[in-house]
Amino acid sequence: MKPTLVVMAAGMGSRFGGLKQMEAVTEQGEVLLDFSIYDALAAGFEKIIIVIKKAIEKDFDETVSKRLRKQADVRYVFQELDDLPDGRVPPEGREKPWGTGQAVLAARNAVDTPFAVINADDFYGKSSFKVMAKFLTEEAAANGYAMVGYHLGNTLSEHGSVSRGVCEVEGGFLRSMIERKTIVKRGNEAAFTEDGGETWVPLPLDTLVSMTMFGFHPSLFWHLEEGFRAFHASLADPLKGEFLLPGVVGELLQSKRVSLRVLDSPDRWFGVTNKADKPAVEQAIKELRDKGMYPQRLW
Repeated sequence: MKPTLVVMAAGMGSRFGGLKQMEAVTEQGEVLLDFSIYDALAAGFEKIIIVIKKAIEKDFDETVSKRLRKQADVRYVFQELDDLPDGRVPPEGREKPWGTGQAVLAARNAVDTPFAVINADDFYGKSSFKVMAKFLTEEAAANGYAMVGYHLGNTLSEHGSVSRGVCEVEGGFLRSMIERKTIVKRGNEAAFTEDGGETWVPLPLDTLVSMTMFGFHPSLFWHLEEGFRAFHASLADPLKGEFLLPGVVGELLQSKRVSLRVLDSPDRWFGVTNKADKPAVEQAIKELRDKGMYPQRLW
């Protein structure tokens, strides 16, 4: 069976100042999700599941999905505050969804094949979808997952520091991942600081980092349900606490219940985190088109 693509598009983009997943990055009105789905279909993905909030369904459908539905089997699932285990109710005052773990869990009744997970507002590249589709078609198993590892130098911003999950890889499998919150480009190298800039530790530009492109067997949903119950049973911050997908994967790895293959990608990653990122993203898309990587109009 062909793999499924699950797209997380329910975030509100607080640092961006709006719904960045619907922000056009080309003169034709295309958004970054158009490029991801274009590449995913070419790589062999069949069904597209988009996780959104019910409140943005109409706008998202008019802005993005209307044209995508003509190209692929596109369906919505909804990430909502009241989708909670064991009859629980959302705490008073909570506004934001429960995090990326809950976003993927929202797709549990719509996915029955191995699947990839991506963000709607990131650009991942053709090679990334190809290696992920190959893994999901040939290797994905109940205890065998994957992630695409990007070279750090292909993910850095010209507009300040970035946060990246720095990976330790052994024999093609992830052994550990450490979140480095302040990484900057310094000439022909990168470095991170953990003390406000008093000291800097160099990082090679070919260091593999995670940019939230994972591949899973449907068995993940059982682990997410189990983890979501435990998360709510011990919720320390009812208004801001988040159930995060990397945290779930990390716990499964630590307990040796699953393995995670790291798929090396040479692609350049870019995304729209802040308004200042948009011109650089637009220029990057233009350059890819000028090189013939994409047609002047995708659809």
